[in-house]
Amino acid sequence: MSTPTTTKTRPAAGGGIGARFGAMQGPPSKADDFGASAKRLVGRMRPERVGLAVVVALGVLAVGFTVAGPKVLGHATDIIFNGVIAKMRGIPGAGIDFGALGGVLAWVLGLYLTASLFAWAQGRLLNDLVQRVIYRLREDVEAKLHRLPLRYFDGQPRGELLSRVTNDIDNISTTLQQTMSQLLTSLLTVVGVVIMMFTISPVLALIALLVIPASMLLTRAIGKRSQKLFIAQWKHTGALNAHIEESFTGHQLVKAFGRQQESEEEFRRRNEELYQAASGAQFVSGLIMPSMMFLSNLSYVIIAVVGGIRITSGTMTLGEVTAFIQYSRQFTQPITQIASMANLLQSGVASAERVFELLDADEQKPDPADASLPAERRGRVEFEKVSFSYKQDKPLIENLSLVAEPGQTVAIVGPTGAGKTTLVNLIMRFYELDAGRITLDGVDITHLKREDLRSQTGMVLQDTWLFGGTIRDNIAYGKPGATDEEVVAAARATYVDRFVRTLPDGYDTVIDDEGTNVSAGEKQLLTIARAFLASPSLLILDEATSSVDTRTESLVQHAMAALRSSRTSFVIAHRLSTIRDADLILVMESGRIVEQGTHEQLLEREGAYHRLYSAQFAAPVE
Repeated sequence: MSTPTTTKTRPAAGGGIGARFGAMQGPPSKADDFGASAKRLVGRMRPERVGLAVVVALGVLAVGFTVAGPKVLGHATDIIFNGVIAKMRGIPGAGIDFGALGGVLAWVLGLYLTASLFAWAQGRLLNDLVQRVIYRLREDVEAKLHRLPLRYFDGQPRGELLSRVTNDIDNISTTLQQTMSQLLTSLLTVVGVVIMMFTISPVLALIALLVIPASMLLTRAIGKRSQKLFIAQWKHTGALNAHIEESFTGHQLVKAFGRQQESEEEFRRRNEELYQAASGAQFVSGLIMPSMMFLSNLSYVIIAVVGGIRITSGTMTLGEVTAFIQYSRQFTQPITQIASMANLLQSGVASAERVFELLDADEQKPDPADASLPAERRGRVEFEKVSFSYKQDKPLIENLSLVAEPGQTVAIVGPTGAGKTTLVNLIMRFYELDAGRITLDGVDITHLKREDLRSQTGMVLQDTWLFGGTIRDNIAYGKPGATDEEVVAAARATYVDRFVRTLPDGYDTVIDDEGTNVSAGEKQLLTIARAFLASPSLLILDEATSSVDTRTESLVQHAMAALRSSRTSFVIAHRLSTIRDADLILVMESGRIVEQGTHEQLLEREGAYHRLYSAQFAAPVE
């Protein structure tokens, strides 16, 4: 099995489809607290400190051999220059000493080959090291998601959460991979080159060092401007993504109401805004490299002029000047690289900050260590003065008490927002109570492990939830290790078998990613078959037949009656015809039970239930 074809969560307050699902935005451009987040990110690499030490050592060796090359090449230049000058002066037997020249070139070749070998080893080790860090980070995030309460997901758009788990972690991986290697190499190169330049000529070294403050000022000025533009770019990217997602999610509605032109115009407007912001951001950030090249060339000209003067005065040789010019080139290049990595580093730390926010979120209360299921599982559920609210300032359920005896079918009806689904979510302990308690066979459900509690409960929801797999796999999900005979028996009992037999591949039919090869009613029947196979002691049906036709509903009602026998059932229904035979009907309004009784008893009272029933079945009165 793979990803579920449909998953439904409680939407965040406000907004349309884009607000509910969230746009899959790119990585953030700036961290709120760069220092603390960067320190924490580095702290996650502590288990790899031995590997990091080896990486640094390999970097030192690679850079050391590389920066030694130009100075050795300077000796080769001196050998050629001195030989040519001696020959021009007519000195007998004078000329280029090719033996000495070959020895120097062999040394240079050996230096560069050794440096390349160390650099390759450093890159390979660093790659493995970073991927292990990211592997552990993904594991921690996955484990954290399972420890978070459902309340956390209520306040998080799905796209935003997915972005943290996927895009942000990938961005951290890219940042660590690129910046650690380049930053280490660049810093070591700057230190090594500065040392070599001062050994050759302190005067020229001081001239070369003037590039550093000029580069820092220039980079800072450009960075401030580009950062604002990058923020605008990601803002417009998110807005465009939200519009696209909303348009395609509601594609049929857009077509039905003839709003294609308005949708296209909105897309063009947002696309133009993104174009302007992105082009501006890329243009300004692209100024860093040519600006640094200008400073580098300016430094090169000054060094060449001063170096030529020192050659004519005899204070430096031609080989020393050529070596120094190469070092000046090597000196500006890593500074340019460090400057260009500033935005990448900011973005990576900002992603780490978002992931750490997820890891720091409040977790659900841990299960008791000595928890165990009741010795006798009868399915008696009791609410004792239960109070609950999604938001503290907006109470939903207050001081509610009720008892569901073993084997009873308890129907819950009421207007939208009355708290019907919340009631069954509390039984499953998806949320923690504000006050009171719920007991299962006399045991407080907070004294049970969530896994044990939920293993005794089967749920069939209005929102179907199927995996991208075969029909057989989807039914068998209700009971791990179920045999084919058990799967087929559950399918027959819930009238799934009759439509599965009409499919070319039968039970091996693969449900696609969107579940488009089965109808909405057939999806719901599959979820009912799944619950039937699980054979739980508690059964929760939340509008379980809302997507089936009238004839199928009649058949399923018989199947559900067999499923509900000898087990406690909670049935949420808007179709009152489906719960006439319930043992107890609870009528809820604003989180309170305003009426309870059987179908006939409630009709006789002519109260809230009678009004609901009349609204559905009574003929309109002129």
